[in-house]
Amino acid sequence: MYTIAIRDLTCEAIIGILPQEREHPQRVVATCEIAYRRSGEAFVDYAEVSALITAMLQEERYGLIEDALEAIIAAIKAGWPVVESVRLQLCKPEILSNCTVCVEKMSTY
Repeated sequence: MYTIAIRDLTCEAIIGILPQEREHPQRVVATCEIAYRRSGEAFVDYAEVSALITAMLQEERYGLIEDALEAIIAAIKAGWPVVESVRLQLCKPEILSNCTVCVEKMSTY
């Protein structure tokens, strides 16, 4: 079993349900851990996973972080069948002045 860790992947995205979150992009920080079994030539390309996470966050304009987590994890599993589990955390470091808000989901297949 192998694990890829992508930490502190940062992009600007529209994500949230508050009016100001729907109008202006905010910084979103993703951390992702993907466990997989290497099978022949099959592997998980971390550059492609990073690009996928960034593209989905920037293009989809999610209302809830939970919806983004579900969609991104499903896309990772669909793109790399060797994946056995995904842990994805999305953080909004600037939404509150005194803390970083994060939501995390773990999926095992």
